[in-house]
Amino acid sequence: MEASSPLSQLPISTPSPNTQKLPTKRNLITSLMEATTLRSPSFKEDTYVLSNLKSSEKKALNDLKSKLSSSQITQNPTIWGVPLLSEDEKADVILLKFLRARDFKVSEALNMLEKSLAWRKQFGADGIVEEELGFKELEGLVAYMHGFDREGHPVCYNAYGVFKDKEMYERIFGDDDKLDKFLRWRVQVLERGIKLLHFKPGAVNSIIQVTDLKDMPKRELRVASNQILSLFQDNYPEMVARKIFINVPWYFSLLYSMFSPFLTQRTKSKFVIAKESNVAEILYKFVRPEDVPVQYGGLSRPGDLQNGPAKPASEFTVKGGEKVNIQIEGIEAGATITWDLVVGGWDLEYSAEFIPNAQDSYSLAVEKPRKLSPSDEAIHNSFLAREAGKLVLSVDNTTSRRRKVAAYRYIVRKSALV
Repeated sequence: MEASSPLSQLPISTPSPNTQKLPTKRNLITSLMEATTLRSPSFKEDTYVLSNLKSSEKKALNDLKSKLSSSQITQNPTIWGVPLLSEDEKADVILLKFLRARDFKVSEALNMLEKSLAWRKQFGADGIVEEELGFKELEGLVAYMHGFDREGHPVCYNAYGVFKDKEMYERIFGDDDKLDKFLRWRVQVLERGIKLLHFKPGAVNSIIQVTDLKDMPKRELRVASNQILSLFQDNYPEMVARKIFINVPWYFSLLYSMFSPFLTQRTKSKFVIAKESNVAEILYKFVRPEDVPVQYGGLSRPGDLQNGPAKPASEFTVKGGEKVNIQIEGIEAGATITWDLVVGGWDLEYSAEFIPNAQDSYSLAVEKPRKLSPSDEAIHNSFLAREAGKLVLSVDNTTSRRRKVAAYRYIVRKSALV
């Protein structure tokens, strides 16, 4: 038998007597985040509901259909398995993406669409998902689809820090042929994500991109990065609902100025920036903790999603100068409790204790107090209770003044002999 945890146990907080608000120190990253916000107004995702379109936008859609039907580039144009000249609402969603990318200028949208259809035919994009490109070592490491955000968008994670290793870099990008093969693989990853989209009005029609900038060799990857950006922007309009940059280093301003000329203003408006110290806090705003990879302050480990949807986690906040005790009660004798716990950015003390119900029994230190560093991943542990009692998980943040996001979940499996 199993029992899983909803938001059932309220944390017990112990404030520190010496808490005072520290002045906020402005640094390059803080200034950059503010500057990027000023340059990039908040992004609002399209619903693709026809009744919500302006009359000028409806006219542009009809005009694009008319021009496409008389285009000489292809007969019965199809993209992502959708016939573009059909009366299917999926066709409208795709055509509206191209129109939106060109500010509803019909001629420019048609030109973009025709070039994209030609590129897909030349590149072989329609069948690329089934290709074996030989990048097993990069899967789940450099670019990969992993779970969904809170609104149901598929999430694609990108991390290029592994290429700081010169041997790895040469093996993947050593010459033009290798670079071309990598670009095919990167398109393959994106096409896998697109297969998860609905292409229906009011549904999930775009993905979330999370890009980890930690240890990214900016100079060496300039050519590859520019080609990926150009290729995606030219052929995958409005496919990304949000671009979240995490572990942003001090030189991000240089990267931004380098990439900026290749990006539209609408693309820039989708940017969200997270410093190394608040990666989990930013990601939790968009993705539930159980779907965030453990290396980014979540609870999702490699292979977890192959077993079906992740078990929900309970979220809470650890304030600066506070100790939080999570009490899991009602554990019967012979039951096994398994738990996951994480605090974004850790840098605090963690412990676990089992307290029996019997008055004459002694508490048992399941995990002795230990300091966890910012790089530590989520706790995953199990305990077999020899007698009835409760488990207390403690996170002690009394030496810090930083507020931290956190999450936990547990399962209690009763003994088969009961």
